[in-house]
Amino acid sequence: MTDPTAFDTPQGARAYPLRTTRGEFAVVDMPPAAEAEVRGVALMLPGFTGSKEDFNLVHAPLAARGYRTIAVDGRGQYESDGPADDESAYEQSELAQDVLAQAEALGTPVHLVGHSLGGQIARCAALLDHSPFRSLTLLASGPARISVSQEQRVKLLRDALDVMTMTEVWEAIRAMGPPEEVGGPARGLGTQEQLRRRWLGTSPAQLRVTGRQLCGEPDRVAELSALPLPFHVVSGARDDTWPVTVLDEMAVRLGAHRTVVPGAEHSPNVDQPLPTARALAGFWDEHTR
Repeated sequence: MTDPTAFDTPQGARAYPLRTTRGEFAVVDMPPAAEAEVRGVALMLPGFTGSKEDFNLVHAPLAARGYRTIAVDGRGQYESDGPADDESAYEQSELAQDVLAQAEALGTPVHLVGHSLGGQIARCAALLDHSPFRSLTLLASGPARISVSQEQRVKLLRDALDVMTMTEVWEAIRAMGPPEEVGGPARGLGTQEQLRRRWLGTSPAQLRVTGRQLCGEPDRVAELSALPLPFHVVSGARDDTWPVTVLDEMAVRLGAHRTVVPGAEHSPNVDQPLPTARALAGFWDEHTR
């Protein structure tokens, strides 16, 4: 019998634990479509309070363009194990080392995509070692700390996690309505029971530490721009976590290709998956030849 609290795996994809030198990570892995010319491999990192399922709607269109796509739960996210109390395990450099291990386990250079918090972890991984990556796409992920309004919401969540259980916090989030970053990618993605299961599967220590990262991240664009990688900055037409003008400026500083997805907000991969997938594949095609 199908578990009603489990997310559906996209047709043709496989969900399994990816074994790496730094442990196992839950992934959804979609091969290229049988009739498509094989073009490359992409590794996709979700954002704060998110999971690999945030990319479910872009797997099929990217497979049709010839790309194998692997979306991963980071350490302590949903179905990837992580300590409940050891906050040192979730420092950004540790999470970035995990990404390097995931790329190594895939055994081929990958196009790296990071959504929101995942984009800042992705750039940290590239700064540690860019050699496993063919390109870097920052998907609704800005140059430094999040906006003041979102910072206030994240701080509220961190304070709640200090005194409440994950179940109690979930009920409080539902009552106040999630901001774009805290639970934003979930809109229209799953049932309340599926989202609740994801929330309860996430380590509170991971949320506390990565929440602090979002509120204190330094600007590392100059360092990143020095890397010999093609960059792509993608966002919706509206974003309260990093204003679109901030993302525009970051793209200029990076010398990056820039895509604004009409009709999308902080999660273009969920809000407008088909144009988002076309933008990703078009950029990768340019750097596959």
